[in-house]
Amino acid sequence: MVRLKILLAQVIISFQSKVAIGSGGFAGKGFLQGTQTLFNYVPEQSTDFIFTSIAEQFGFIGSFILIGLYVLLLLRIIAVAERQRSPFARVYAYGVASILFLHFAVNIGMTIGLVPVIGIPLPFISYGGSSFLSFTILLFVLIKFDTERLSVLR
Repeated sequence: MVRLKILLAQVIISFQSKVAIGSGGFAGKGFLQGTQTLFNYVPEQSTDFIFTSIAEQFGFIGSFILIGLYVLLLLRIIAVAERQRSPFARVYAYGVASILFLHFAVNIGMTIGLVPVIGIPLPFISYGGSSFLSFTILLFVLIKFDTERLSVLR
């Protein structure tokens, strides 16, 4: 009975999320003007379902820009990984790229109903200090490896 209630709650949350994303349309409803997120039909909209809020308020254009920025970040991390001389730094960089991609893909897949609701934050966007701090440390360590790549094999 408890599992049935949890499953029903996830179905309702997923449905409300899809309604909110669809109601954004092409250009969105405007900043803080989304009805689904304003009246709290979508729970956890500042953490797990932040993409729903962005898609409703800024529409397809805002969602496309956000996805494009993530793709650019991932491509930049892969470019940094390719120029590393140390095998550890290269593996670390690919690990950072895969962690960011996994969080990005699961969070957006969760909000549009492709992946079950599991509560993974959207990197650098979702509210929460620990995930932001973790992703920032991952990138800063990668930047440090990149600055010292020329001194590795001297």
